[in-house]
Amino acid sequence: MKSFSAAAISVMMLLAQAPATTFAQQSSPPQQPSTQQQPSQDDAAPEAGGPTGDNGSIALPKKKEAAEPAPAPAEPKVKNPPGLQNFSLHVDVPVVTVDVGVLLEKTHQFVPNLKQQNFRVYEDGKEQQITTFQQVKAPITAVLLVEFASTSYYFVYDMRNAAYTFAEQLRPDDYIAVITYDFHTNILTDFTEDKRVVYNALNSLTIPTWRETNMFDALYTTLDRLSRVEGRKYVILIGSGRDTFSKITLDKTLAKIKATPNVTIFTISTGGYVRAMTEGRGGFNGQLRDMDYLQADNEMQTFARMTGGMHFSPRFTGELPEDFAAINESIRNQYVLTYTPSNVKQDGTYRKLRVELVDEEGHPLRMQDEKHKPLKYDIIARDGYKAKEQVE
Repeated sequence: MKSFSAAAISVMMLLAQAPATTFAQQSSPPQQPSTQQQPSQDDAAPEAGGPTGDNGSIALPKKKEAAEPAPAPAEPKVKNPPGLQNFSLHVDVPVVTVDVGVLLEKTHQFVPNLKQQNFRVYEDGKEQQITTFQQVKAPITAVLLVEFASTSYYFVYDMRNAAYTFAEQLRPDDYIAVITYDFHTNILTDFTEDKRVVYNALNSLTIPTWRETNMFDALYTTLDRLSRVEGRKYVILIGSGRDTFSKITLDKTLAKIKATPNVTIFTISTGGYVRAMTEGRGGFNGQLRDMDYLQADNEMQTFARMTGGMHFSPRFTGELPEDFAAINESIRNQYVLTYTPSNVKQDGTYRKLRVELVDEEGHPLRMQDEKHKPLKYDIIARDGYKAKEQVE
C-alpha cells in the first residue's frame, strides 16, 4: 500500500472540492469579463418593444405581418387543335398619305394658304376623314431619267436642253441622280448635292450608241431602285415616249407604278418641233409613225397622271423654263394630307383616289384675281394607291 505525505493529501482534498467546470474553463480561451448583469427570466425583452427597466435590453417592435395578396385568377387554359402552336394577333392600321398640289391653270403658280376644311378626299367614291394636314416646302430627291439613243438629232437636242434647264433650277440641298437609257440602262451619277457632278454627267452625253429605246425597262428599274430610298421621290422622265425593245411590258410597268409608293413622275416629251413639221406627211408609213408618237404621248401622260405629276410636250426650247418652273412649283410646294381609310382590308387591291376643293359651305371652291375674274386651277394628286397585302 502506497503512503502519501501530508502535503499530497491536502492537494487531493482541494481537487475533490473544486467545481466540475474548472477544466473546461481552463481549456477554453479566456473570455472578457462582462460588466453588464445578465437579465433574468423576468427581464426578457418585451414583444411590444421598449425597455423593461433601467438596465433592461431594448426590443424593436415587431412588424405586422402583411396580409397575403389574393391569388391571381388562373389563366384560362385553351386547348389548341393538335399541331397548332400559340400565336399573337397584331392589327396593322394603315395610314394613307396624299401629296396635293394646287396650281393656277394659266400661270402654274402654287395656291397657298388653303386650310384643311377646303379639302375633300374620296377613296373609291367614299369620303375619308382627314387626320393630319400641313403645307410643306422642302428639298427634293429626284432621278433625271433621260433617253439617249441614236434615233434623231432633234430628239437628243431637245433632251439635252430640257436636262440642262432642270439642272439650272436645282438648289444646294437637292439630291439628284442621272440615268440614261437606250438599249441598256446606265447610271451616270448616283444621288448627289453637287450640281457640278450633274453638269459633268450631262456633258458626257455626246454620241449615242444604240438606236433602241427601252423606256419600260428603264422606268421599271428606276422605280425598283427608288423603293429602297426613304421619303418622297420624283422621276423626271425626258424622252420620246417610244419603246422598241423592252423585256418589261406596259402592263407590268403600270403595275410597278401602282405598287411603288411616294414616287411622283413628271414627263417631258421630246421632238415636238420635228413632229409638228412632219405630221401628216409620208403616206402610210408616216401615218404609222404619227400613231406611234401619239401612243407614246399617251403613255407619258398616263405615267404622270397616275402618280400626281404633270406632262409637257414643248415644241420650242423657249417653253422649257416655264415648264420646269411649273414642275418646281408643284414639287417644292405641296399640301400633305393623311387619313385612315374606311376600308381596312389588306387585300392588295388598287384604291381610286379623288381630291376636291370646297369652300366653307361645302360648295366647289371658286378663285378669282384682284379684278374679280374667275381663275381656273388644277389639283395635282395621284389617282390611287395599292393597299397592303396581308402576309400569310
